[in-house]
Amino acid sequence: MKTLSVKVSVNGTVDGAHMNVYLYENSPELLIEKRPIVIIAPGGGYRFKSEREADSIATQFLSIGYNAAILYYSVAPAVYPTALRELAFSFKFLKDNAAEFNIDPDKIVVCGFSAGAHLVASFGTGYYRPEVTDYFHVSEDELRPAAMILSYPVITSGEFAHRDSFDALLGPDKDDKEKLSYVSIENRVSEKTVPAFIWHTFEDNCVPLENSLLMADSMRKAGVPFELHVFPNGQHGLSLANHLTMSKYATEFEPEAAQWIELCKTWLLKLIGLN
Repeated sequence: MKTLSVKVSVNGTVDGAHMNVYLYENSPELLIEKRPIVIIAPGGGYRFKSEREADSIATQFLSIGYNAAILYYSVAPAVYPTALRELAFSFKFLKDNAAEFNIDPDKIVVCGFSAGAHLVASFGTGYYRPEVTDYFHVSEDELRPAAMILSYPVITSGEFAHRDSFDALLGPDKDDKEKLSYVSIENRVSEKTVPAFIWHTFEDNCVPLENSLLMADSMRKAGVPFELHVFPNGQHGLSLANHLTMSKYATEFEPEAAQWIELCKTWLLKLIGLN
């Protein structure tokens, strides 16, 4: 397996932003040549990036033959659209180097957790918007991901908002109603939005379940397919919900919710396959 670290840089990038990439190398023994890749954006309220939602998640996608990348995007004091452009930069880098990296350029998936899922959903609903297309001088469809995976996502800036995420994302403009509405993902969904796998827990009292329900409702109205799972137990930030990603507080072990990753793998393989 080949690994590389790529510096990520756009206007507003904070020092240290980078992407770690894990790539299968071709072998004459294998039928597979070009593989899908999943770009992972850890959560952290746009203030930090959780290590519990990074390497352990990448290994899960590697286990089904996908390549994987982890984006350590800029957080506060960086503000919107810095992280969005960093995700677009990373996507474009992988697509531009698809032949060298044995990546199928039409099978690049984005995956996020909590605020990282807000970033991913911003991209999945905004890859064609001017803050991306004008900045990178690309067509509306050039940076379209194949799908997005949203784990206990921050979606809405409205009644059920995780307010601190939006405070960090918008910085000095955190009370600007127009900007708050614009970065509220349920308002961005259209027929151009990409298919999604979404999961949440009923008990989440940090980022309420309504965030995922609002996303699913908007996608349904736009006619965009999604798979939604709501598990009864588990607080916010479960990651894999098993011993591999349990923190020192030991509150992230939920066997029912731990099913999400296998359900997600099945969904991915059915939607875009392997080769």
